[in-house]
Amino acid sequence: SLNYTQLPTTVSMADDSSSSEEFVPFSKRESFADITPILQDDVPDPIVPLNYPEEFKEIMDYFRAIVAAEELSERALEVTTSVIEWSCGNYTAWYYRRLILDARETDWNVELEFVSEQAREHPKNYQIWNHRRIVVEKLGSTDEEIDFVNSILAIDAKNYHAWAHRQWVVEKYSLWEGELEESDSELVKDVRNNSAWNYRYFVVSKTTKMDPATIEKEIEYAIQKIGKAPNNESSWSYLNGLVKGKKYSDFPQIEVFCKEKRSAWPTCAYLLSTLIDIDEERGTKEALEDASQCCQTLIKGVDDIHQKYWQFRVDEINKRIESH
Repeated sequence: SLNYTQLPTTVSMADDSSSSEEFVPFSKRESFADITPILQDDVPDPIVPLNYPEEFKEIMDYFRAIVAAEELSERALEVTTSVIEWSCGNYTAWYYRRLILDARETDWNVELEFVSEQAREHPKNYQIWNHRRIVVEKLGSTDEEIDFVNSILAIDAKNYHAWAHRQWVVEKYSLWEGELEESDSELVKDVRNNSAWNYRYFVVSKTTKMDPATIEKEIEYAIQKIGKAPNNESSWSYLNGLVKGKKYSDFPQIEVFCKEKRSAWPTCAYLLSTLIDIDEERGTKEALEDASQCCQTLIKGVDDIHQKYWQFRVDEINKRIESH
């Protein structure tokens, strides 16, 4: 059960300026006359009392009363709406809102529009996207979802929440058609979009058996994108992720590519790092000596921030060289 006297009173002070003129306090509404507000249970003489806006304080006081009474009415739903409009991250308000919706004859399309409005205004809020997922499940329809996600990505192409929602809806409802092309479309716009690279791997890994032919095709795709931005970590991560758990020797085109570009991109940390992994896998003295040299290059100015890591790697590599 909820501890209604200690429900979180969190608010973004910049949330609402215009609604204060339009909002009629619950205390002045006849339909709320039978409710006794429950004040926040603060300790006596708090060290740092928060100066909540009076309107928000009252809304939360009525919310606590509604929860304490376990009321699942239309007015209770209205109270949760007010709480969310002031503080969209209030997980308790979203949770209690769902209890009300489940208990009533709910038009989930109306609720979808409500959560859409909230997502447009606060596109990086966990509670909003979680609620949207539940509403979509209730509707059993995904007609609007891809278009809605695209509208959010048009504002911020790297929005984690939008991409995560896309993954969920595509996998749950098998909406795979055109999704690989969508990832390419986003990468054409911005080859550094790590979210689009992650989504591409998600689609490929879920729609294929990651057989050698598929991996080789994606390796060529990644190599092409690396050529457009050699120091882009995302495309290198994708390339190396394709062979994770496998052997570089099974895909020699990666080594050929790296060695071809080594002189052109002498300070590309991701190229050198990939060569180190390839050399260590091969394990010959010559290969390990090359890996040691790559590490030294990284240590001496190319990747200062990871200097201690590369020093550890080179020490381990040198031990292997000595054992030959």
